[in-house]
Amino acid sequence: MRAAVLHETGQDKLEVLDDVEAAGFGPGKVRLRVRAAGLCHSDLSAMSGVLPQPAPLVPGHEGAGDVLDVGEGVTSVKRGDRVLICWLPACGACAPCGRGQSHLCLAGFAKSGTPNFTRHDKGIFGFVGTGTFAEELVVDAACAVPVPDDVPYEIAALLGCGVTTGLGAALNTARVAPGSSVAVVGCGGVGVSAIQGARVCGAAQIVAVDPVESRREAALRLGATEAVAPEGLADAKARITGGEGFDYVFEVVGKSGTARAAYEATRRGGTLCVVGAGAADDRLSFNMFELFFDEKRILPSLYGGGDALRSYERAIALWRAGRIDLEGLITHRVPLSRINDAIDQMRTGEALRTWITM
Repeated sequence: MRAAVLHETGQDKLEVLDDVEAAGFGPGKVRLRVRAAGLCHSDLSAMSGVLPQPAPLVPGHEGAGDVLDVGEGVTSVKRGDRVLICWLPACGACAPCGRGQSHLCLAGFAKSGTPNFTRHDKGIFGFVGTGTFAEELVVDAACAVPVPDDVPYEIAALLGCGVTTGLGAALNTARVAPGSSVAVVGCGGVGVSAIQGARVCGAAQIVAVDPVESRREAALRLGATEAVAPEGLADAKARITGGEGFDYVFEVVGKSGTARAAYEATRRGGTLCVVGAGAADDRLSFNMFELFFDEKRILPSLYGGGDALRSYERAIALWRAGRIDLEGLITHRVPLSRINDAIDQMRTGEALRTWITM
């Protein structure tokens, strides 16, 4: 089958090969035919080494497709089912799962050290135990989540990460209050999903902050009340909040510099929600007086901060009701053979979110 492979961490381009095999099928496993895969900035971070992931590597962790076969003991799905791929499945038995924090379960990460593919008898890893930039994929049964037939593949793929992460940050983690003021720093696919989440919660003002004009325009279409470049954030804070700061600020970039700017844009007693996935050596500093005196809540949000299965169901319900726009997130559609073009568009900010057809 075809798959897009990164041979070494730090390379800029993927090589589309046609002699890769999906590996590991057996009891408790599901073999999938991937129909659509979303290109997320986290994939680029894995390629560059910002996020830890062994290579050689098939990137991609947002995907949807059809079940080709199920291993012994699998009862959750059957052949022919339409599914999305959950890159962070919950085991249901660990301490975080027992506390109702299944998004903090580490069982899924444990699979990242086992190759998902082979080529010439050598193992190739799949990003976070998946690797959706391939025509076929073998995953644990818990990673294959059934979705209704009226949900298009490209939308189901986005539910697997970006939409769930952004919506959940607003609904689950920050719990945006009706009538509040919100700023979202970083308006890629996850950022505009956070904007839509804030709108669903009833925020009165939602300011989108991004250096790329096309992303600011997309943010306005998807629910922001105003959009500014980063240098305009201070003015927006002064005009909208009287200089006090926003009730909620979402950092969706994953860099200490933007997180610090987001903290400073948050009012005293307000909430900074950190959504961006950054590097382990990028450190954010606060002094002990400001932490005590300003009483700003700093809330990290991993995968939307809630149960993934419930989050998928909620997103589908909101989409069906016309409360969120998921089609508007898909600005580019490209075949697998043009994946490097899509990567270039993502790096330059030209693409809000791209899905790859297989």
